[in-house]
Amino acid sequence: MAAAEKKLYDAATKGDLATLQQLLRQDPHLLDAVSFPYSRNLLHIAITHGQVRIAEEVLKMNPRLARILDSQKLSPLHIAVEEGRLEMVKRLLVVAPETCWWRDGHDMNPVHVAAMDGNVEILEELLQQDLFPAMERLRRGQTVLHLCVKHRQLRALKVLVQKLGELVCARDDDGETLLHLAVRCNQLEMVKYLVQITKLDKEATNLMGKTALDILKESPKDPTTYSDMRRILNSLSDHSTLLGILPKMTDITMVVVVLIATMAFQAAVSPPGGVWQDDTPSHRAGQAVMASTHPKMYKHFVNANTTAFVSSLVTIMLITTGLPLEQFFFLAVATTAMWLSLTSLGVGYGASLIMTTPKEEQSLGYIVAAVVSVFLSFLLLLLLYLSVNGLRSSWRRRSADRSF
Repeated sequence: MAAAEKKLYDAATKGDLATLQQLLRQDPHLLDAVSFPYSRNLLHIAITHGQVRIAEEVLKMNPRLARILDSQKLSPLHIAVEEGRLEMVKRLLVVAPETCWWRDGHDMNPVHVAAMDGNVEILEELLQQDLFPAMERLRRGQTVLHLCVKHRQLRALKVLVQKLGELVCARDDDGETLLHLAVRCNQLEMVKYLVQITKLDKEATNLMGKTALDILKESPKDPTTYSDMRRILNSLSDHSTLLGILPKMTDITMVVVVLIATMAFQAAVSPPGGVWQDDTPSHRAGQAVMASTHPKMYKHFVNANTTAFVSSLVTIMLITTGLPLEQFFFLAVATTAMWLSLTSLGVGYGASLIMTTPKEEQSLGYIVAAVVSVFLSFLLLLLLYLSVNGLRSSWRRRSADRSF
């Protein structure tokens, strides 16, 4: 190393700004011409040694150095992130924001490096600049969230899940979710956190057809974490069986309940038998004919129609307001409301049928009994199937437990 370069290096590492400025006044081209080990320039050296004043001076004189990579494909921003230099990261993001996307020799951009190191403050600064680099995949299709799990960075994972919620469902090239990886890496705290995320499919299988619980059974037993992790994953399996009792709330469900609400509203303004067209001492124009001719039956019709309308609105509200329908309570409420609206629609149909075909009249009690019987029969068959299926799954789990 030449004498001038040695003096420049010493000034940069020791923070001697006066000597640095003097050397560069003597030779203005020295800043561009000098190269240190690993093909690093003076900005790389200053950042590595935490000399912020030197780095800022270098950037003022030659901002192009912020875009120069060393022999390991590390940009100054990579080094600043790796060394935890928050102020330097902020300065570099102003000068060269595009380096957020650049990959180093390990195929990682600065966001990946910050997540791996668990530097939450720097990670939040980078995400504030641009969220998209955090969505870039690593080797074998892993995401920055997989990287957090692998390196035990729970705080960084929480920040990223908050910012990039949908990415939590991503799988790597082996089809493994974050929960698969957390179990494989024996990360109990990660597992506790991940099972609380409603978007994450806890029963997902990888390309080998294995769930997180299957991976745990095949892993060496760690006495400090195995029992707790087994209990958590078993409860997930039981919860999934419980959720199997109820249907999934889909777009089709939304269409059905909207249709029921529309039908109930239409029946309210256009009841069976029509409305009176004139005013008389016994009725007014616009009132339902059925209310005068069959008052008791009309009362049953109104009750059933109102129940169908209100329960449909409840289901619509639960689906559209973003409540966690993956949780059993909210899903049970939504499903009960949907079934209630369907049952009430059947009762309302029966009342309308009696009103419009009096010669073939059946009692409302018969209609209600028929609707309820069909409903309960379906529910009983469903519960019987799920009970048998649940007992079979429990027997399989107990058999698997005895084999370990």
